[in-house]
Amino acid sequence: MALNKPYKDIPGTRIFDSEQASKGYHLNQFCMSLRSAANRERFKADERAYLDEWPMSEEQKQAVMARDLNRCMELGGNIYVLAKIGATDGLTFQQMAGSMTGMSEEEYRNMMINGGRSIEGNRYLHEQENQ
Repeated sequence: MALNKPYKDIPGTRIFDSEQASKGYHLNQFCMSLRSAANRERFKADERAYLDEWPMSEEQKQAVMARDLNRCMELGGNIYVLAKIGATDGLTFQQMAGSMTGMSEEEYRNMMINGGRSIEGNRYLHEQENQ
């Protein structure tokens, strides 16, 4: 039985629900493996070989190698564990968030200091269709 998911009507919103958790299980387990220094070194030495040890989809592996965190989230990645990829690359969460929004780190920081993203154009998808 499909559940009503009203949050799917909000642009740019990805909720990590049970459906996403199931889809991204192995992707998220890979990310959690990066807590170990030895695993981080193995990953950095040969990303593809390390990713191939995980039963992830090819799309998930490609998204990781491209560091496309938005795509990783679409494919079931949880942002909090995806942050381990950024940490492995020496990035802060702020740098990662900036890249996910198409902004520089400074632009992202300034947006957040100034109250976050404008709600204009970011309400409900069904409202945009009626304009």
